[in-house]
Amino acid sequence: MAKNKKQLPVLEQVMVTDLAAEGKAIAKVNDVVVFIPFAVPGDVVNLQVTRKKSSFMEARVIDMVQPSEIRQESFCEHFGICGGCKWQILPYEEQLKYKQKEVENNLRRIGKVDLPEISPILGSAKTTFYRNKLEFTFSNRRWRTFEEINSAMEFDTMNAVGFHIPGMFDKVLDINKCWLQDDIQNRIRNEIRSYALQNNLTFFDLRLQEGFLRTMMVRTTSTGELMVILVFFHEDKSEREKLLQHLADKFPEITSLLYIINSKANDTITDQEVLTFKGNDCIYEEMEGLRFKIGPKSFYQTNSSQAYELYKVARSFAGLTGKELVYDLYTGTGTIANFIARDCSKVIGVEYVPEAIEDAKVNSSLNGIKNTLFYAGDMKNVLNDEFIRIHGKPDVIITDPPRAGMHEDVVKVMLLAEPERIVYVSCNSATQARDLALLDEKYRVAAVQPVDMFPHTHHVENVVLLRIRNANCAN
Repeated sequence: MAKNKKQLPVLEQVMVTDLAAEGKAIAKVNDVVVFIPFAVPGDVVNLQVTRKKSSFMEARVIDMVQPSEIRQESFCEHFGICGGCKWQILPYEEQLKYKQKEVENNLRRIGKVDLPEISPILGSAKTTFYRNKLEFTFSNRRWRTFEEINSAMEFDTMNAVGFHIPGMFDKVLDINKCWLQDDIQNRIRNEIRSYALQNNLTFFDLRLQEGFLRTMMVRTTSTGELMVILVFFHEDKSEREKLLQHLADKFPEITSLLYIINSKANDTITDQEVLTFKGNDCIYEEMEGLRFKIGPKSFYQTNSSQAYELYKVARSFAGLTGKELVYDLYTGTGTIANFIARDCSKVIGVEYVPEAIEDAKVNSSLNGIKNTLFYAGDMKNVLNDEFIRIHGKPDVIITDPPRAGMHEDVVKVMLLAEPERIVYVSCNSATQARDLALLDEKYRVAAVQPVDMFPHTHHVENVVLLRIRNANCAN
């Protein structure tokens, strides 16, 4: 006979004291740390423990005894369910305060390097509708909320188009309105859902690997261009064309209407052929008079206006006079490289995604930029002594690695190259701090500037300027 699972405790009258990693709140009960989602410092709550370990617990709020003075109402009907925008209940000024604190704590606790005074975080002018890209999933396994289950509500359909529920790979929350991107994405997504239901188009079943509608992506630009990509699991020419034509007629503002037939087991489209139904096969973003081509597979910072602020910080930290050779590591589609090209002698960008490098070259050509070179390959293999011997010793290195930070071999080559300045752009201050500790033998941190790219989330970008020790340079 199976043993009954031990009942996890309820904790009463608990005061939330702080915020921690992943945006969760923190409390202490009998000297044990408790991590709590969707709470803010100052809340007094009753908690249901969901996970218990010797050194910590995880819990969810079951009763709000006394809300914090700083708590505010969430503005999204999907708050607390979809998994995004977890800090809606925290005023934006408070969000910035905790992001600043996270950067400082990580650099001091993990990096253990000497730091100058950290500049105040640059907040985003727009705190809603700030993203230029969103992806949605079609599923025949709609996620039902606790309220819907408890109400015994019956659904005519279990089809949904929206976001995956965290931890539930095949469950999708049906999204009515998302506040992250221009409202056009809401109107397009809701129109596709209505059309699909009226015309009995099947939504994808991830477990059984069957169905017609799979995923969709909407990309917008500050110049008013609009890309929509619909991904189908299999071809049905008649139904596909009718749906796409309906979209084209309903939304004439779509400048790039694309589609993909993806019969693979996973949703990645990097290895898929993208076909054009109507309009162009790309859209263009602008920044300081420069144009950047964005294709369906291109990476571009998802907050365009804050990307401009981020790149201005990186350019300022680089201290360019027009004479420098700059290495731009993890260059992506070459946005930073092309953005700074007119302020230096030459920029060499390195990136492991070949398609991104092709985009970088196109962007240079598009803007008449002739002092850039781009190379595709694994960073730790491309950036070596031979590479530096051929292309020259850099005066400045700008590096913008993924969340995992830089490979130790890349750090070693940077130390051997000995540029006067390193500008380290990071979306994860914890791994950035680890890398700063490795660079500390030859470099000192001269400036730190956090930048908020993602309001209502715990994510924060951070730019660090490092100067070579004992270097007598004017900048």
